[in-house]
Amino acid sequence: MADGKRRRVIIVGGGTAGWMTAAALVQALGSLVSIRLVESAEIGIVGVGEATFPHLRLFLRRLGIDEAAFMAATHATYKLGIMFNDFGALGEEYMHGFASFGEPLAGVPFHHYWLRLNQDATGAAIGDYSMAVAAARARRFHPPGPALGGDDAFSYAYQFDATRFAPFLRGFACARGVERIEATVCRVERDGASGDIAALELGDGTRLEGDLFIDCSGFRSLLLGDALGEGWESWADWLPCDRAVAMPCARPPGEIEPFTRAIAMPSGWRWRIPLQHRLGNGYVFSSAFVSEDEATAQLAAVLEGEPLADPRILKFQPGRRRRAWSRDVVGIGLASGFLEPMESTSIYLVQIAIDWLLELFPLDGIDTRDQQMFNELIDFEYARIRDFLILHYHATRRDDSLFWNRMRTMEVPESLAERLALWRRSARVAQFGRGPFLEPSWVAVLLGQGIRPQGWDARAQLPDAAGLRSAMARLKSDIDRRVASMPGHASYVQALASGASING
Repeated sequence: MADGKRRRVIIVGGGTAGWMTAAALVQALGSLVSIRLVESAEIGIVGVGEATFPHLRLFLRRLGIDEAAFMAATHATYKLGIMFNDFGALGEEYMHGFASFGEPLAGVPFHHYWLRLNQDATGAAIGDYSMAVAAARARRFHPPGPALGGDDAFSYAYQFDATRFAPFLRGFACARGVERIEATVCRVERDGASGDIAALELGDGTRLEGDLFIDCSGFRSLLLGDALGEGWESWADWLPCDRAVAMPCARPPGEIEPFTRAIAMPSGWRWRIPLQHRLGNGYVFSSAFVSEDEATAQLAAVLEGEPLADPRILKFQPGRRRRAWSRDVVGIGLASGFLEPMESTSIYLVQIAIDWLLELFPLDGIDTRDQQMFNELIDFEYARIRDFLILHYHATRRDDSLFWNRMRTMEVPESLAERLALWRRSARVAQFGRGPFLEPSWVAVLLGQGIRPQGWDARAQLPDAAGLRSAMARLKSDIDRRVASMPGHASYVQALASGASING
């Protein structure tokens, strides 16, 4: 910062994206910036995204937030993965767990050996060789550690009350110097020469100038979309779901599942997310195949407890802004793009945008090379997640509804088609240096939805079959033993809340 001045950051919109951004920037940049966040109680937030990806743990750790305090404030539970029901075919289920399958042997991933020994699909399921999947199915939880095979044996995420997360972060950020302004933005003033945003005019006439504006205004995209006119790239042809109806209900008694469920429906899918105090439920659907009233009725018919709120309809378009950083505006969260919540990536996309903004933060003025790099990185993240979500729809054998017939027979992006062809030929997963979904995630969905490859790595033929079966049996036994040592999920959550210690 050559001129020694603090950079003025204006964040428009609170909610999860706004307060995550404010908390991260003030924690990382401290006195280098002044941060003001404008939000209005009159403008609602989406507030139904309750399931997360493991990366959020790193975000909280960087802020120095105690996990127990976060869990208590947000009524959170733990999440070891996502159980998919009826996606490949009616009656089938599989889990995308947050762990690898087995261990590589001689540099060859475990699933190649598993495929060799399970050509007739009569052996143990590949999920039996994942600590996360085994623990989730047993409804048990304990953080990874030496007794459970080491810190890298598996990972986990959280399921929490999204309406409580933003206020939790707001308290954190404001205590460290972020200024919260309760107001609405009534006018956006642009510089006549540069086209940049110069200031915001608030409802009470206050004028806010800034050096960097961060748009966290949700689907409104007040700055990036409305003021700057940044174009929208729609992915509705591949992801036609454009509505969701959300309806929480009382949580039934018994053990709390340490995972999210995604359950296929005639015109989309529904989520089931268990929190400490309730169940989150929602039906993500395509309005081209079912009406809002019909979708609401279908969701209400499968609730497991008394409804705790009226059904709430959310409308959205899958896609993204063509540039997430345009002029002096950075869009984060829904203001930048939206990909449906099937794999719980919305908060991840907020987090990764914050991470790259911190790395490229314009302390000495905005550099177009930094903008270009930021936009390329964000584009990459969106495209990789887009393809992974499309896979869940396209890799189905269902032909029992117009919706699933359309998804099964549609033409997919070339990038996904190439991945599918590579897998079908050789059980290989294309490798990328970035993106949230690595090889085990793709293997889980591809095998879980019944896409078995024609071949596998030739080196997997080298070990003696009997010896390989014995080694796999020992691995499964070891996983089962460790899972049996874990407490039940509800017991662990209760113990954490009370400050008691439970050993896994």
